[in-house]
Amino acid sequence: MRYPISIQTFATIRNGNYVYVDKTDLVYRLAQEHVCFLSRPRRFGKSLLISTLDAYFSGRRELFRGLKMEALEDKWDVYPVFRIDFAKGRFDLAGELEKVLEEYVSSWETIYGKSDIYTTLSSRFQYVLEQAAARTGHQAVILIDEYDKPLLDVLEEDLENVNRSILKDFYGTFKAADASLRFVLLTGVTKFSQITVFSGFNQPNDISMDSRYDAICGITEDELYSVFGEVISEMANKFDYTVDEMKSLLKKQYDGYHFSEALLDIYNPFSIINAFDKLKLDNYWYKSGTPTYLVKLLEGHHVNMQKLTSRPYESQYFVDYRADAENPLAMLYQSGYLTIKGYDKHYGEYTLDYPNVEVRKGFVALMAEANKCCS
Repeated sequence: MRYPISIQTFATIRNGNYVYVDKTDLVYRLAQEHVCFLSRPRRFGKSLLISTLDAYFSGRRELFRGLKMEALEDKWDVYPVFRIDFAKGRFDLAGELEKVLEEYVSSWETIYGKSDIYTTLSSRFQYVLEQAAARTGHQAVILIDEYDKPLLDVLEEDLENVNRSILKDFYGTFKAADASLRFVLLTGVTKFSQITVFSGFNQPNDISMDSRYDAICGITEDELYSVFGEVISEMANKFDYTVDEMKSLLKKQYDGYHFSEALLDIYNPFSIINAFDKLKLDNYWYKSGTPTYLVKLLEGHHVNMQKLTSRPYESQYFVDYRADAENPLAMLYQSGYLTIKGYDKHYGEYTLDYPNVEVRKGFVALMAEANKCCS
């Protein structure tokens, strides 16, 4: 098996004969929506999802041969796709966000045309979307990866309000150009609805806790055993375990994420793929990098995880982002350090806890890093 370590492009995985866990039935279902938002922890496959949707809406049928999508789609229309990736920007630099957006809009204007009447980024973007729909005969598709990075880079800094205002105005284009839009997806770690990033346009359909999409990122237990059964046996032999013992170790180390009241077990895809590639259990997710914004916000604070996890919560207390070190529940949940562990349907309340052993160890290391300044 070839494992797609750090490969986030659907075409590369398919053309390179890398192992792929088929999510295309869920991608097809998602593509029938209109304007959506998905929150998942980092390294959970959001960029691959964006890339897969790009390939689908671009009509690249050949990439889906042998996958579930092949039996679901028969038209394969080609839509104009507008993709924005904020992952690589340094948005703690003044003017960087405007520069990045200017580059995107200018590149699209070379394809679909420019009008001197429109001078702001949002009005120019709206004109491009309208022209794309008129010229191609198909409504536009917008895919935005890590939409929240321009804000997370500058939390509690002077640029925060500046970047928020720019994004609010730019995302407001989705409302003005709604008739020209076939599909919009924004992905990120955090949901900033409480601080008005989304108020410039109609609220997107937040599918982050929609049980129909629990498995759209990450790996379910059924997928793990059906796709990776051979390598699980190989690892068991290497460490002198039975297959069942190996499965149990993998579950304790990497499983345990739940994204809705359905409590469907989801394994961390980044960690599990690395473990199979290297035939070794390790804390791959935490070692891949600590979110700078989380370290900054927790600096000098002691987080009593036992207290946080000892009581139930309604979803609004951990779904909508709050940059508050005194009450870090939402921040820890959205970053992946806490997950849903139980649901009381009578009271509509959730209990939270660490997903697994890897994350528990990672949190201890995170708090040590955040408190270095106070030692």
